[in-house]
Amino acid sequence: MMAGILPKSKAKGVDFCGVDDNYYIIRSDLACFMYSTNFHRGYDLKIYSLHPSCQGGDHYLAFDNNTFYIIKGNTYRRVSDMSKDLDAVVDNLHPNCQGGDHYLSAYGYFYIIFKSRGVYHKTSNMNNDSHAVEYQLHPNCKDGLYYWGTKSYSYFLKPKDEWGIQYHKTDNLNKDTYADTFSIHPDVLNFLPGGLGQTHGPAFGKWDLIKMISNDSEIPVTWEKKITRKVGFTKSKSSSIEHNWKVKIGTTYESGALTEAVAKYQFSLSAEYGGTSINTENENWEEATEVAETMTLTLQPHTKMCTCQYKLGLGRKDVLFCRDMVFNDNPNPPSIIPLPPANK
Repeated sequence: MMAGILPKSKAKGVDFCGVDDNYYIIRSDLACFMYSTNFHRGYDLKIYSLHPSCQGGDHYLAFDNNTFYIIKGNTYRRVSDMSKDLDAVVDNLHPNCQGGDHYLSAYGYFYIIFKSRGVYHKTSNMNNDSHAVEYQLHPNCKDGLYYWGTKSYSYFLKPKDEWGIQYHKTDNLNKDTYADTFSIHPDVLNFLPGGLGQTHGPAFGKWDLIKMISNDSEIPVTWEKKITRKVGFTKSKSSSIEHNWKVKIGTTYESGALTEAVAKYQFSLSAEYGGTSINTENENWEEATEVAETMTLTLQPHTKMCTCQYKLGLGRKDVLFCRDMVFNDNPNPPSIIPLPPANK
């Protein structure tokens, strides 16, 4: 099974939108969005905060450089700047424009994709549904995970295949003409839900044997032993995730904190999307440091004591050293998962 990117249907508050050569990835769950001028080459990657009034949307789309729409339920909020909530106007969606799976703006119109029917609804106004018409989605355009548009093209993120994560470009969702497909730059992938699983490898959780003490004698023996282990997040090693992002958020995310938020999200995802289905919110996410504890224990003759620590990682790299330890009389790792399940 190839782990993929979390689709829009399972990622509330995550969306794409675009205008001309400006492209945006919204991560409302992280209270920010990414700007780029080229997803394929990873150009001009900037991270901006998302104003609280612009968070929690079901869908995001851009009509032009100064007009963004946030759809929530059966209403939309139109703003000129998503980081400042400027010029906000709230209005109702026309009944014909409600309940879409994807919303985008292209060629000066609005497009609402209804996947179950395999159609898209085109209109010049989502409030009064003027100039409305419906078209069949071309078979090549039906499987998008996310859709966005510009004045000249429509785009959608494709499910992972043998060439990795790619996006498709077309000038007609009904006929799929002038079509082309591009790979997504790793620095852009890192920002997507499930992206770390693509760039770093699937997440894992496992018990690590950090100390084993044996008593091979014929009498009980009491030891005082110092056990040293790492606890925390490999923040400095993981900082490459946001190395090519210009984070313009001020104090909302200090250096490394955005990487931490993205990593937490990755671990919370199911294995289908490269995660471990674990909630790590209550773990120590400070820079990993060594912690020493002195323990006194008595071992009976011909017994052993094994100390195991739980850790999480991506690919082959350890990322988070958890606080949980288990003391066992055999070196086999425990079968329990010490962290709570994620609600995803």
